[in-house]
Amino acid sequence: MSQPSHWPLPEDGIRFVTPGFLLEALQNSPLARDCYPSALGYYPAAQGHGMGREKHDDNLLIFCVDGEGRLETRQHSQAITAGDLLLIPANTPHYYEASREVPWTIYWCHFSGQQAGDYVRLISGASRKLVLPISNRLKLIRDFQSLLSVRETGYRELPFIHAANQLKQMLSYIALQNRSTRHNTQTGFNLQDIEDVMRANLDKSLSLEELAAECQLSKYHFSAKYKDATGYSPIKHFLHMKIEAACQLLDSTDLRISAVSAAVGYDDPLYFSRLFRKITGTSPKDYRASHKK
Repeated sequence: MSQPSHWPLPEDGIRFVTPGFLLEALQNSPLARDCYPSALGYYPAAQGHGMGREKHDDNLLIFCVDGEGRLETRQHSQAITAGDLLLIPANTPHYYEASREVPWTIYWCHFSGQQAGDYVRLISGASRKLVLPISNRLKLIRDFQSLLSVRETGYRELPFIHAANQLKQMLSYIALQNRSTRHNTQTGFNLQDIEDVMRANLDKSLSLEELAAECQLSKYHFSAKYKDATGYSPIKHFLHMKIEAACQLLDSTDLRISAVSAAVGYDDPLYFSRLFRKITGTSPKDYRASHKK
């Protein structure tokens, strides 16, 4: 495991290293061995903090919540400001430091595991960027704080398994947010805004042309960019939203299937039932019966 820095820890700072016997337990646990925290901490106003590694055998997250700093690798040097997340993959020689004038405040986490690299690639994608802007800072701060609570559990194994799964949830959330941010920047339209339009019109039919007009793109460019961001064509994703809403109505109301069909924009209940079965694998009637038990 790559060792954390030996920055002098203030009273309100945190530095926690998972002990060897728990690392071994996590490595052998089928519920944690894919990805788990090996060290984590919180450095407030970290004047004089800096660390360089030529050999780096785990992965590292650093979230700058205040102040400034700098990251240097063999490929580039980049200034870090509040809201930036550093993601440094294993085997990446690097050096980072807090600004002398406005030292950063950071949360950080070293993590390893059989699938840790897969999570890194899920986040960084083809760009392999090491610095990512985070818009929902409060959630990420809360996630780090929740992870840090593992240091007050008396070295019990179960809380560390729980922490490993919290970490995986946090990494997948970062990947989701980064993809949305990257997509909005590259395409010039906000994916969430388009999906909000879809949800507001679940009882109607929206054409590809109408959706593309919302973001002032041709239907061909819009469709390609939307599929790149979500993995689905816009119309297929809109259909999935409709069936998702239909499932909720079948679960939570006693509406007739024809009324559910109309509520999600289909005047023909038989056509709706065929679509429903194609996507869910069962008919609306059987879906309702199985969920009312």
